Amino acid sequence: MTTTATVPCTRAALIVNTGSRTGAQAFARAEQRLTALGVPLVDTFGLRDAARLPETVEAVLADGCDLVVLGGGDGTVSAVVDQLVGERAVLGVLPLGTANDFARTMGIPADVDAACEVLRSGKVVDVDLGVADGNYFVNVASLGLSVAVSRALSHDLKRRLGAAAYPIATLKAYRGYAPFRARLEFPRGDHAAIDIAEAMQVAIGNGRYYGGGNVMSPDAGIDDQSLDVYAIARGRFRDHLAIVSAFRSGRFVEHELVTHVATREVVVRTDPPRHINIDGEVVTATPEVFRVVHNGLHVAVPQASTAARLETELP
Repeated sequence: MTTTATVPCTRAALIVNTGSRTGAQAFARAEQRLTALGVPLVDTFGLRDAARLPETVEAVLADGCDLVVLGGGDGTVSAVVDQLVGERAVLGVLPLGTANDFARTMGIPADVDAACEVLRSGKVVDVDLGVADGNYFVNVASLGLSVAVSRALSHDLKRRLGAAAYPIATLKAYRGYAPFRARLEFPRGDHAAIDIAEAMQVAIGNGRYYGGGNVMSPDAGIDDQSLDVYAIARGRFRDHLAIVSAFRSGRFVEHELVTHVATREVVVRTDPPRHINIDGEVVTATPEVFRVVHNGLHVAVPQASTAARLETELP
């Protein structure tokens, strides 16, 4: 194992999704604070159109930036992770979204000033990523009820209610939701194939947190070279209520209606086919193969963070 005492940086770019929950207010503050801390900003972008995030990251990487400071929520991080995989640049995160689960996993503080301070006095670690059909993800990929929740979770609802929007959207989506057949296959042979006759949801988690602070499982981590896979079967409302009440601790995986395994690769098949939500965006559908990519991304974190280590030198 190698260690980095500080975040190495010769050229930094600040990119803020000003359409995120607190992005517009935080952009100017972050630029001011980073400059005061001596972070060598050479480019700053306040983007109201999130669709421009990937091209903007590509541009600053081509400009030689070795620190990309990204302000936004989990969707913002997921939107640019494909561009950062395998690059020597380090990702710095300013949590400005609704859930901020990736920042929570990494121990990055929610306060803008404190998150900026991490880029001066923190350290660099490398973290695992999940990948499905060329789409990398930091938190979770899911199908079933979660896709219906995502569709019920409007931008306006998130902006008005913050994390409280998630249970409201979940209840709305749950009513009348039809289960489906699911089959989990494990190409590496670490588990026998699993069939769920009436599945409500299947999720494949890379990090520890998802869905506004829920825990994938008690042992889930972002540096463990594995994906946490769970499937929730159809049951009585009170059973599902018990499962939801244990989301925060991750102990829901112990419920009799929940199937849970850890693996490096899984194939998910469903009947009928189901859309797949990857870190908040519906981008693919079943059948799909999910794999873990070990040490796929370099991230700046507080010195006290224990979420991951630095095992591979910056390229």
